[in-house]
Amino acid sequence: MEELQSTEILDREILEDARKKAMRIFKQTEDTMQSDNAQWEKKINESIDKLDIKYNEQKYSETDRRMKRLPVDKHRIKIEKIQNMLDFAAESWYKSLSRDQILKLLSCELEKRFACCNDLFSDRQIHAYYNALDYNEAEELVKKISPACLIKKNKNDSAYPSIILETDEVIITSSIEIIIESILSEKRAELTASLLGQAYTEGA
Repeated sequence: MEELQSTEILDREILEDARKKAMRIFKQTEDTMQSDNAQWEKKINESIDKLDIKYNEQKYSETDRRMKRLPVDKHRIKIEKIQNMLDFAAESWYKSLSRDQILKLLSCELEKRFACCNDLFSDRQIHAYYNALDYNEAEELVKKISPACLIKKNKNDSAYPSIILETDEVIITSSIEIIIESILSEKRAELTASLLGQAYTEGA
């Protein structure tokens, strides 16, 4: 009987000792977790602080970049506006021309270009390609250069009339589109000042 009681006491002592060990292990684990959590929280807070600093730096950098770009953007918008107005003015001018005026412009341009290299056309087969013209108009233009031209319609989708003279060695082009581009290039400042005013063109 005494031996049985002694065994029960021993079992209780073993269980109590195991419980205390388990409690210590749990406590150590809890302490470790708390310590790890504290470290992680510290790291997280440090990371958040770094991200805040980086975000603010990028925000200020982006703001500064945009502020620096404002004059460039303003200038670009100004140039686009001027170009659009010049294009509109050129298109309006072209639409105001009579058919005879258009043909005269093409003829003058063609003769001027041909005069620069007429020796390269002598004794050679000349092909003439026309666009946005009818055959009779093209024939009237090229017969001043050479009555022996072979006249064909060009596969050009441009809405502007043009005519091209071509041999094996040289090509010359008379085009309303090129004439307009030339006028816009040579008279850009004058046209812009006329359309928008001198103050705007000087840096408004």
